[in-house]
Amino acid sequence: MKPALRAKLEALGRRLEEVSAALAAEGAAREIESYRRLVREHAELARIAELYDRYRQAERDAAAAREMAAEAALKSFAEEELKVAAERMQQLEAELQTALLPRDPNDERNLFLEIRAGTGGEESALFAADLFRMYARYAERHGWQVELVSESPSDLGGYKEVVARISGPGAYARLKFESGGHRVQRVPQTEAQGRIHTSACTVAVLPEADAAEEVVLNPAELRIDTYRASGAGGQHVNKTESAIRVTHLPTGIVVECQDSRSQHKNRERALAVLAARLKDRRERQQREKTASTRRSLIGSGDRSERIRTYNFPQGRVTDHRIGLTLYKLDRVMDGELDEIVDALAARHQAEQLAQLEAAA
Repeated sequence: MKPALRAKLEALGRRLEEVSAALAAEGAAREIESYRRLVREHAELARIAELYDRYRQAERDAAAAREMAAEAALKSFAEEELKVAAERMQQLEAELQTALLPRDPNDERNLFLEIRAGTGGEESALFAADLFRMYARYAERHGWQVELVSESPSDLGGYKEVVARISGPGAYARLKFESGGHRVQRVPQTEAQGRIHTSACTVAVLPEADAAEEVVLNPAELRIDTYRASGAGGQHVNKTESAIRVTHLPTGIVVECQDSRSQHKNRERALAVLAARLKDRRERQQREKTASTRRSLIGSGDRSERIRTYNFPQGRVTDHRIGLTLYKLDRVMDGELDEIVDALAARHQAEQLAQLEAAA
């Protein structure tokens, strides 16, 4: 094990002792948010400490085996024990390196999913609806909840824009690589000649912001308008001004919410979406300022990037960031996204490991 890695593990061990003491202190749970952060940190550090303890035990086993090898009668047995210990150390070191990778603090958050039709007119709107169903079914497979925040239907039953909140354990961690341009190649319903057209949609996955801690919304910077909801929703929705439009004046960001009959609930949801968009905007600006020349293997997640193509005539889906092609488009569109998500996460982890090794 490299000295730098060992030094980091020793420092984390000392930090674990500090966190344990803080959790055991009288009144530790008075500040609930601080207490929760300490609990999460303790759980993470304890997992790393347990791996490091097993690594050091393997080191001791290897040292004992080398001592036994000095005796001729035990040499064969000692060599086998040394081999086993060395393999265990190698495996545990790899696990420790993975455990030490910087974690995305947003991974356990809920998220807002925004899908917008792009080039392709009505066909693009229909594809936006297909994408929304795909993500909704994926969420259902994972036991997550999907709440529609706002929608702008097209004439043929698609979406010009649709925004939904997805909540559940690890939702953002699994879907965060979906932001970008999604391209579809197929014969549109509106095509009389049977020709294949190419259309596109953009997808944005935004971690839900903790308004109390991360994004402060200044009421003086907000313009809040009410209006009558359009589209489906029943007579009550159409007769009352329950829909909400929030404009963030400094940035020009506009959020609408009309899903609930309650003006208060629509206002709360609209402000939550605004906070998430402002958080995403701030983090993207920070990434742009600190971006290194070494580009991430999975792309920056910029919404203008074409990240994936769905080719219906050939029944294939291709993720261009990692060169992955699957010939099971129907199953992917039915929400079977884990194979793609796992491959993206693995490539991201490989990039992080390469950076960690270069810095060691």
